[in-house]
This record gives sequence, C-alpha cells and structure tokens, in this order.
Amino acid sequence: MLSPAERRKNSFAKALLPSFGAEMKKYEEIYQLYTSEGYIKELCELYADTFVNDVKKPAAEDVIQVARLYDKIHDNKSADFYLEMLADKKLSGDDKYYYCIEMLKTQSKLGRWRDAEDFRTENINFMQNYSQKKSLQQQADLYIALALTDCAGKHYKEAFKLMNFGYKPQGKNDTKLLEIMITGVYLYAQSGDDDGLESAISSAKACLKLFSEFEFSWSREYYKQCIRDASMGIL
Repeated sequence: MLSPAERRKNSFAKALLPSFGAEMKKYEEIYQLYTSEGYIKELCELYADTFVNDVKKPAAEDVIQVARLYDKIHDNKSADFYLEMLADKKLSGDDKYYYCIEMLKTQSKLGRWRDAEDFRTENINFMQNYSQKKSLQQQADLYIALALTDCAGKHYKEAFKLMNFGYKPQGKNDTKLLEIMITGVYLYAQSGDDDGLESAISSAKACLKLFSEFEFSWSREYYKQCIRDASMGIL
C-alpha cells in the first residue's frame, strides 16, 4: 500500500476538496491495520468498503488497489471482480499501466491464458512505452506480469527469458528482487522442473537471509510464506 504521505502527493488535485481531510483520515486508519497485520482479508474488505463499494464513483486507483490487495492474499476471483469494474473505462497514465499489470497477473493466475494473451497483444505497445517512464522496480512489475502470461500459456522458456531482463539489485534489502526470485520459484513449480525448483527455492531463501531489516514486523514471515506458496504453484 501507498503510505499516507505518498497518497497525499498523488492526490494533489483532490487536496483542495472539503472531503479530502476525512478521506485521508480513513486511509490512515486502514494503513495502520496494514502496518500492524499485513495483507489479510480484513484489510482487503475494509479498503474495498471504504473506497470502492460504498462510493458512488470510486477512483480507478482505488479499484486497482483493492484488486492488488486481493491478489496478495491469493484471492484472484475477487481481484478479477474489481478489475472488471474498469473494463469499459477510459484509463490513461498510471491508472492504465497498473490496471494492465493487474489484469495480466489475474487472468494468468486464473488460468485464462487466452484472455491474458489477447489482452497483452492489445496493450503491449502502451505498456512497453509507458514503462520507460517508470522506475526499475515498477518496470519489474510489468516483466513479472508478462512472464506470468507466458507461464499460463505453458510457454515456460519465454517466461524465464522475461524474468532475466537485467534487474540490478537496489541494495541488500531489496524486496523487489525478492519478489522476482519468488516469481521464479512459481514458474519452476508450474513448469514441473523439480531440479530447477529446488535451486530457485534455495536462491530465494538465501536472498531473504541477506535482509538486515524490513519495513514492517510481519514482513519476514510474510516472505517466507510467499516462498512456500510459490513452491506449491501459488502466487
């Protein structure tokens, strides 16, 4: 989740509205739940009710955030439900970029490989061009989504090639690098390569051991569970 400070920065246009203060107070309360408990079902439901379900015209960024939170607890059907709210909306910029990423991930993990491939074909030019404006970590999100699309279609060689896109570690506490390695564990699990899977698990665990600190108290156990889940084909 975005920190309250990051949300304020991204909501500059809304900051002058009378309702903005109350909205930020609600967001800060939800963020406190996130910082203390991590990705849990209650967090997803609270965020969804506060910023999407009970709002007349929810912001695209909040719909995408809800989908992302459900993705984190492996509830792909709920993620898909919320993403469908944006299917006919005209999106641009960051909203479209992150919507595309979440769509590829969700369709792929639901096994809808044909839909994922068609969606990729339709939006690949935008995604590749727009990714050039993003940080290395945000570009990595796109490569992960594209690799999952190939994985869903059983194009494992292409999926692994996408994961070797040249990401450079951003220090020893780089959670994005860890996410990339966990995705690698998932790809090996899905491909049925047992030797590769064992090696990928060992590499991910070794990467996790290098961390000297995490942002939240629950993070280390969360990533341990992510490695276990990915080894069983759950991402």
